[in-house]
Parts: sequence; C-alpha cells; structure tokens
Amino acid sequence: MASPDQPIIIKKIKKGGHGHHGGAWKVAYADFVTAMMAFFLLMWLINTTSPEQKRGIADYFAPASVSKTTSGAGGLLGGLSFSDDGARANGSQSPSMEASKPKTPKKQRDTESNADDNGEQAGADEANELIKKAILEAENSAFEAAEQSIRQALQDLPELTELSKHILIEVTPEGMRIQLVDQEGRPMFAPGAAEPLDRVKSLLRVVADSIDRLPNRITVSGHTDAAPMFRKSGYSNWNLSAERANEARKVLAAAGLDPDRFFAVTGKAGSEPLFPDDPFMAANRRISILLLREAPVLPPNHRL
Repeated sequence: MASPDQPIIIKKIKKGGHGHHGGAWKVAYADFVTAMMAFFLLMWLINTTSPEQKRGIADYFAPASVSKTTSGAGGLLGGLSFSDDGARANGSQSPSMEASKPKTPKKQRDTESNADDNGEQAGADEANELIKKAILEAENSAFEAAEQSIRQALQDLPELTELSKHILIEVTPEGMRIQLVDQEGRPMFAPGAAEPLDRVKSLLRVVADSIDRLPNRITVSGHTDAAPMFRKSGYSNWNLSAERANEARKVLAAAGLDPDRFFAVTGKAGSEPLFPDDPFMAANRRISILLLREAPVLPPNHRL
C-alpha cells in the first residue's frame, strides 16, 4: 500500500496539430500551367506556319555530329572534339551521317514548292467558283421572283390581263431580259410614232414596280421590223427605235426607277429581229429591257 506522503506525479501529453503541408503543390501546378501554355503555343505555331517554314525550323534545330568546344586553351585538337571516327576537321560529318541525311536536289525542292503553290491556287480557284455559283443562284432566284411578280400583277389587274401576250421574259447569261412585243392588230406604238400608247405605259409601270426591288443596272433598247421608212429629212428606223427606247426609259423613271440604274439606251432598228426568218413580222417591233448581271450600284438603304 502506498505511503500517504508519496508525491503524486501527473503527466500531461500535448497532442500536436497537423503539420503544414508546404507549397510544393503550387510549384507543380505552375509547372503544369507553363507546360500547357507551351503546348498550345506550339500547336498554334504548327497551324500557322507553311511547309517551307516548318522545314526551315526543323533544319535549324537538327543536331550536328561534330561540335566545337571551348574547353582548354585550344591546344592539341584546336577546339575539335572526338567522335567514333576520331578527330575530324570542324564541320565535317561521318560517312554514315552523310548517307543517312542526303540533300534534296534543287529541282525536287522547286517541284515541291510549285506543288504547294499549285495546291493553294487550286484551293483559291475552287473557293472563287463556289462563290460565283452561289451569287449566280441567288441572282437567278431574284430574277424568278421578279418574273412571278410581273405575271401576278397582270393577273390581278383585269385591264392588263390581255397585255400578258405582249410580254416575253427570259433569263440569259447577260441577265434577265423583259421584252414588250407588238401583236398583230395590237401595236404598242402608233405607226411611225415614238411615244408608247397608254396601255403600254401601264405595262411599263408594272415592270418598273417589279424590277425596282432588284439592284441590277438596266439597258433599254428599241427594235423595229425590216420595213424601211421614207422621209425626206433622213429620219430612219434607227432614229425611231432609239426614240422609242428613250420614251420607254422615261416611263420607267417616272414610275420610280432610280435614274442612276440606267446603263444604256440604244436603238437597233431591224438589225436584231426576234424572228429572223420573217423580219417583217409584227413581233420584231419591240422594246427590250435587260437587267445586267453585275455588282449593284444602288446605295445601301435601297429597299430590296
């Protein structure tokens, strides 16, 4: 049994907290981010450099079999290092190295360069052709919409329904051609007169309203049949066809077409008959309105 005078010893154990983890993970993370940045930079450079530039970079970093050293005082070897073949002159290579890395002949390099240039040119030509095709399809669609608009307008106006026989519309490589032709017994102009009749003016206004939605420039030409005119003043079918074309232009402009859109107004007399087999036929007397295939000339705020 313990003595009552024996001292009592109490031991207190202090439990320490968790040690500090340190900053090693931050260094590793920084190295990782740097490596990723270098990787994406390398990928970007690969995508933006040409094949010639890639070959130049590869040649620049290609290792040489002999290197010059600056150790020592330039004594026995004079700055040359040993290789498996022994000491050699500065810049020389072993036969095996020369055999494994032949030089590309100049003719072959020129051929490869020309092939690259031809490939790039072919790609550019193909892109241009696709753009031209898209523009052509869009223009043809616009021409078809204008034709439908003219046909619909003639059907909606009973007084103009009969005039649909006077109009011919076709899409050509030059553009969309709208022709107002004479019918036997129903002329567009009085004989020898330049001013169109009232029903023809109404038809021209319908045409103007439909083509006003398009940006193309316009040519107007007048045509007569082959019947000659006999006037003492020398007035001929050339004068008559030119005046008729100009009168048609005036009606189109008065109906709202921008005057800057008119590219040419010409008189062709009977030089381009619609029916060459019968140059005296009434349908050869006509007004031709051509919407040209070319870049628009209207301001950007023009309604389409």
